[in-house]
Amino acid sequence: MRPVPWDTRGFVAAALAAALASSSVRAMDIEAYWEYADPAASEARFRDLLLRVQGDERLEALTQIARTWSLRRDFTQAHRLLDEVEPQLQQAGPAPRVRYLLERGRTFNWAGERERAKPLFVQAWDLATVHGLEGLAVDAAHMVPIVVGGAEGAEWTRRGVDLARRSQDPKARAMLPALLNNHAWNLHDEGRYAEALPVFREAEAAWLATGKQPQGRIARWSVARCLRSLGRFDEALATQRALEQEWAAAGSVDGYVFEELAELLDATGRVDEAKPYFRRAAEELGKDAWLAKGAPQRLARLRERGN
Repeated sequence: MRPVPWDTRGFVAAALAAALASSSVRAMDIEAYWEYADPAASEARFRDLLLRVQGDERLEALTQIARTWSLRRDFTQAHRLLDEVEPQLQQAGPAPRVRYLLERGRTFNWAGERERAKPLFVQAWDLATVHGLEGLAVDAAHMVPIVVGGAEGAEWTRRGVDLARRSQDPKARAMLPALLNNHAWNLHDEGRYAEALPVFREAEAAWLATGKQPQGRIARWSVARCLRSLGRFDEALATQRALEQEWAAAGSVDGYVFEELAELLDATGRVDEAKPYFRRAAEELGKDAWLAKGAPQRLARLRERGN
């Protein structure tokens, strides 16, 4: 599968967070103030908002300012702001309390203190579900697997999917594509390929409905990857060839598409056709610092097969 950042179990923590972060149907539109690629600019917007709001809305804005500091990896400043919010929550409504729990948990998680993050995300889920804050509940269900993984994480992803599927909250619905993709990969990792395929297809349809790229192409790649696991090589190959053309039309390339084309051609006996794709995959994926560090054997195999 695609590793972090392209495996959406990690990807959502970054790029997908920008597209899909949640808020309550009864809370202000937090997302209107966010520019996740520029946390400092986002902070400026929230600081301006503080001049115009009070009560719960002010507390929600402060939690988001804390998040901007977490994204800049200044965890001390993030915790300091959350410390300012915490004593004011006794008289606050559920939305700022849930947001506080989410941002305190995210700060711990991004600082590498996952064991401290998990109970906060679980509390956020409990509080949000009790008060019908479905967007925030889905956000919490999405965060737990990031800190726990395994079967427990997969169960939380399933909870998030189930809630987002039946929810009318636009933020909960917006998180559904990423959650579906995560759920599909959980099934795939367990070897339950036949069960995973319709979930991958559902995720693909959900992403395509958003019009977002490259997420839509990545979702199609995931469908084709599952088809390869099912031994449906011709279907997978046709999809990956189409994706190669789509990336080219967008003025780019994708090393993971090259890798799949190589594996599929190799699996169907077209070794000579596979070699240049192995080489191109090694060249492109070798630029990925995470992959080079986390999966050196994978890159070594691509280079070997391409020679």
